[in-house]
Amino acid sequence: MTEKWELDTEYLSYVEDLLATEAVQKLANYTQHVNSTRLEHSLSVSYYSYQLAKKWGCNARATARAGLLHDLFYYDWRTTKFDEGSHAYMHPRIAIKNAEKITELSDLERDIILKHMWGATITPPKYKESYIVTMVDKYCAIKEASAPMSANLRNKWHQWFPKKQSV
Repeated sequence: MTEKWELDTEYLSYVEDLLATEAVQKLANYTQHVNSTRLEHSLSVSYYSYQLAKKWGCNARATARAGLLHDLFYYDWRTTKFDEGSHAYMHPRIAIKNAEKITELSDLERDIILKHMWGATITPPKYKESYIVTMVDKYCAIKEASAPMSANLRNKWHQWFPKKQSV
């Protein structure tokens, strides 16, 4: 996860009210992708998505806010099961309900949160910002889950191929 978000005043102006809520801070108590908390994951998705939205002329504010709220749920997704559908289907709906308790959502923000599991769910996103968060969410999940394996491979690489000392 990047810490650059903490120094980005524009980004902070979009999400600081959400970050100040207990609802968002509680995400720090839940493991998300093995090596990250749900808050760390949500911040990564939010900030990387915001950067892409800004670069591509999209609605950076809505992207940042919805990216932060996309996984606003409070259960262990590995063990909790639902009669109404899979975790991929249910948690975006739960996240929207939880988000609406702390802020008003635009149609764009609602679509970003609801459709961020596209690929695992059927209905495609309606907006380009929704596609951004969907893809960044997958990227962050893979990066977070594979971090120890990547570090282990780097260590082995350096053991096998140590840098030569120049004379």
